Amino acid sequence: MSDRGDNGGKEGADAPSLEERATHSGSKIGDRRVRIIRPAAGEFRRRGGHYVATPRVDAAQSRLGRVAEGARRILFGARLTSEEEAGERLSKKTGLAILASDNISSSAYATEEAMRVLAIAGSAALALTMPIAIAVCVVLAVVILSESRVIRAYPNGGGSYIVAKDNHGVIPGLIAASALLIDYVLTVAVSSAAGVAAISSFVPAVHDHRVLWSLALIALLTVGNLRGIREAGVIFAAPTYVYVLSLLGLIGYGLFRIVSGDVPVAVIPRDAFEPTGLEMLTPLIVLRAFASGSVGLTGSEAIANGVPNFKPPESRNAVITLVSMGTIFGTLFLGLTYLATHIGIVPDQSELETVNSMLTRSLVGDGTPFYYLVQLSTAIILLLAANTGFSGFPRLASVLADDRFMPRQFAFRGERLAFSFGIIALALMSAAVLAAFHGSVTELVPLYTIGVFAAFTLSQSGLVRRWWRLRNPGWRLSVFINSFGTLVTGTVLVVVVYTKFFYGAWMVLLVMPILVGLLFAINRHYRTVHDALLLERPDEPIPVLKPPVVLAEFVPRNWWEWILHSQTALRLKLSLLFRPNTIVIDIPYHTEDTGHGVTPRGPEDSPQ
Repeated sequence: MSDRGDNGGKEGADAPSLEERATHSGSKIGDRRVRIIRPAAGEFRRRGGHYVATPRVDAAQSRLGRVAEGARRILFGARLTSEEEAGERLSKKTGLAILASDNISSSAYATEEAMRVLAIAGSAALALTMPIAIAVCVVLAVVILSESRVIRAYPNGGGSYIVAKDNHGVIPGLIAASALLIDYVLTVAVSSAAGVAAISSFVPAVHDHRVLWSLALIALLTVGNLRGIREAGVIFAAPTYVYVLSLLGLIGYGLFRIVSGDVPVAVIPRDAFEPTGLEMLTPLIVLRAFASGSVGLTGSEAIANGVPNFKPPESRNAVITLVSMGTIFGTLFLGLTYLATHIGIVPDQSELETVNSMLTRSLVGDGTPFYYLVQLSTAIILLLAANTGFSGFPRLASVLADDRFMPRQFAFRGERLAFSFGIIALALMSAAVLAAFHGSVTELVPLYTIGVFAAFTLSQSGLVRRWWRLRNPGWRLSVFINSFGTLVTGTVLVVVVYTKFFYGAWMVLLVMPILVGLLFAINRHYRTVHDALLLERPDEPIPVLKPPVVLAEFVPRNWWEWILHSQTALRLKLSLLFRPNTIVIDIPYHTEDTGHGVTPRGPEDSPQ
């Protein structure tokens, strides 16, 4: 019995004990017995050196509570424990669907956005669409090669933010982070709007209510992602592959008809561009068309930002998925662009029908099963493309929260091990942006791509400094690759900003520094609070307060500071409010500015 008592004491030193042990001497010398009382039997279990709650703790006791719990389970799924996180990782197949859908789906509108700019100068200018598409794919190849270096150098995720911060400093890192956060919001808005545009191509009545339909799609994606990243990947995988296969089938059939001499007649749009004679084909228009076509490069950074989402080996699986993404997009983009320009498709000026819809009707006819397959799969993958934003934004926000540049709530994992706070915040912001721009893809696209190319340029130049500093084996090749990547992405960034500035890009350039300042201010607040909560004489002993009884609650000085703290004490009090035989003592902890720094003020100094 004595050995058992000694082990119990050792475990108690490792973690707070939920057991009461009473030792009694026996009738013989050296004999003793230990009585063990477990007041929370079945509600906690030991994991490593500490205790964790079991599902029994969260089980609803009342009938109404059980009904609410059942509804929550149906909507979001059963709660997951931290140990199940490994099972939530993505394979290459599901990773391609959930992290690469934004890039792949942009093949549905990248050709059209370039054609819309060229059409201003007349139908003859549309012949330049194919050379522009080739240039975009060359840039994409450079980006993929460069991003593969980011994955290998920083396998823990964070992408451009981590690379820029580690190699350029905090401010460049925050610029990259702000650029990506803005780009993820626009990803959700643009993809949702484009998905509704694909539907309105064959259901025109949807066009008049496109904002409401887009908002409904964002709400659906929000619920899907709150169920967890793996489950979202399983749900969204099939439509992605249906889209790819249907487009490959369309391209193959179109090439066969052209090679065999059976070139189809182009469908005439309902509201075709009419040359006014006021615009001439100038280098500026060509650059604008290239900038609009570069929307096809968005989403290519999501895989590097989400490397920890993959199953082991994470870096290898992420690189394979990245290369697969680029290959699929390049094939679809070039194939669709070639067919559209060869057949003579002209974009619809009022966005009533997409170029891909007119191309499909020209090849297989209107109202055929294959036409509806292409349009439906296009609409669905454009919706799912927004899922790239739902994957990238919450994870990047959690990294920023861990570094104390964003509110701590963004680092909190929900019951399904998803970053629930970031998911909800992204949904609200993207919905607001989409409504502000009336659900128009053409109005939203000028705001797009600036953030991603700014992040690309900062990360590539950051890697150049990293390789030059480390001088590890093969560093010269790495310096060359990332230097070339910096030159290419930096040039594209300048082109995009120059050609799209007066079409909405100025708003992104205005918001980015404001967001950087906000992130820096949040970090300064956390550092101030950290200094205030430090003990002035750390050599003095600290009272050991019993965790089940006493809660120390930090009280911010200003109302706006409440949103920067997770209110753990408040949530614990609410959770323990109806727990029987439980007494909660709340000790508020204040700080005040004395003019010479921040001085802690305990409860004994608080006004009565």
